[in-house]
Amino acid sequence: MAVFNPDNFKITVPFYINDFPTVLQTHIDDEKKEEKLDKVQAKLSELQDAMYAHNRYGVLICLQGMDTSGKDSLIREVFKEFNPRGVVVHSFKTPNSSELEHDYLWRHYLALPEKGKFAVFNRTHYENVLVTRVHPEYILNENLPGIEKVEDIPADFWENRFEQINNFEKHISQNGTIVLKFYFHMSKEEQRKRLLRRLEEEEHHWKFSPGDLKERERWDDYMKFYEEAINKTSKPHAPWYVIPADDKEMARYMVAKIIWEEMKQHKDIKEPELDEKVKANFALYRQQLKK
Repeated sequence: MAVFNPDNFKITVPFYINDFPTVLQTHIDDEKKEEKLDKVQAKLSELQDAMYAHNRYGVLICLQGMDTSGKDSLIREVFKEFNPRGVVVHSFKTPNSSELEHDYLWRHYLALPEKGKFAVFNRTHYENVLVTRVHPEYILNENLPGIEKVEDIPADFWENRFEQINNFEKHISQNGTIVLKFYFHMSKEEQRKRLLRRLEEEEHHWKFSPGDLKERERWDDYMKFYEEAINKTSKPHAPWYVIPADDKEMARYMVAKIIWEEMKQHKDIKEPELDEKVKANFALYRQQLKK
């Protein structure tokens, strides 16, 4: 397998979505990819236990991508070795009536990870600068002052949202939340195959929605707005990684490996040492328990 360097997929220079590959050529079979994933999973599980005991950091994993890009199955496979107490997954749907009574970031603040835990956002606060760009009429549901119709949305509205999101991520990162963001870059042809699979294989029928085809018609718009959002919001404290997503097995390994490499940089994450006085009395405690 070719050496996989996570830095090659971190967005630190202008990102051009049409120039980025949707497949990472590795010449390795799926079984080997799964073996590599298993090894990283074990490391992450141990690290999560230490992080839970350390109780200083939370980790926010943000997953974005077009329908069928593999986010759900990745969550299942990458985090399955975690202690259930250490990871919480939030799948954000269309805001409900209660959520719309608050600003668009409110529900995401509520779902941030506790110290010592991972939170996975399956679709994220970025829906508010992606789906709403393609369908600006959705902004009207937020009942914002001065916006009664789409034409009322000011020219600087989206730039302001990018700034708000950057401030949100900077604020939480400065208060102990490690933020990692992944965009699953899938080709339109691969999406077509996966949608057909949902129609042709009975066990996958439940996944199909006619709405997927409607959104697929706006593919080019989504690509344009993904490119802009990633370029505007990939920061050192909250980097974007673009993951070639046509190969699900490779994408899972890449995400796990990147999380591991990022977390290794936090050298202070370790289980706390017992008080020396307590350790000195271990023999006494053993004797008490044996009685």
